[in-house]
Amino acid sequence: MQMITVSHGETMLTTPDAALALQVLTGLSASVKPAAAPSGIPEIGEYWPGEGGVNGGLFPGGDKPYYLIVPIGADAERELQWGGYGDELDGANSPHDGLSNTADLAGADDEYPAAQFCAAFERDGKKDFYLMARREAQFLEITVPDVFSKRYHWTSSQASANSAYLMDFEDGWLDGIAKHLERVVRPVRRKYF
Repeated sequence: MQMITVSHGETMLTTPDAALALQVLTGLSASVKPAAAPSGIPEIGEYWPGEGGVNGGLFPGGDKPYYLIVPIGADAERELQWGGYGDELDGANSPHDGLSNTADLAGADDEYPAAQFCAAFERDGKKDFYLMARREAQFLEITVPDVFSKRYHWTSSQASANSAYLMDFEDGWLDGIAKHLERVVRPVRRKYF
C-alpha cells in the first residue's frame, strides 16, 4: 500500500486514500490566495506601455528573474534563415540566455539573419531586443501562445553546425532543423524588476 502525505504549515496528513489527499489539497489551495503582482505590471498577454510589447510573463532567468516582452504587429515577424549553415559558432549554445546567444550571433563574421533582425528591432524607444533562446520560447508557448502566429519560430539556441532549435507555436513542438531554411523570427526583450 502506498501512502500519500499532504502538509500545510505544521499540519500533516498521511493516508493511503488518494481521493482524500486530493480533497485536502483542493481545500488548501482554495484557502491560499496568490500573491498580488507588483503595481504597474500588466496581466500576462496585455500590452505593457512603453516597453515595446505584451507581457509574456516572469521568466526564471539565470541569475535573476525577468519579464519577457513580446512585440506585436506585422513588423515584429519575418521569415528568415537562421544562418551560418555548416558552422558551429561558439557561444550560441545557451538553452536559456537568448540575449547572450544573439550578441554572439550578431557580432560574428558570418551572417545570421534571424539574430541580426532581432538585434536591430526597435519599439517604443527600446533597442535591446534579441532572438529568444529555446527555453524562453518554450515558456512563451505556455504563457502567450496566441501572440505568436501558428508556425515554427527560430530560437537563438544552436543545436549543431547544421541545425538550430525552433518552436512550433501551433502544436508546442521544440525541434532542431537546418539553419539554411527560412522560418519565422520574432524578437523579445527583458524587463527586470
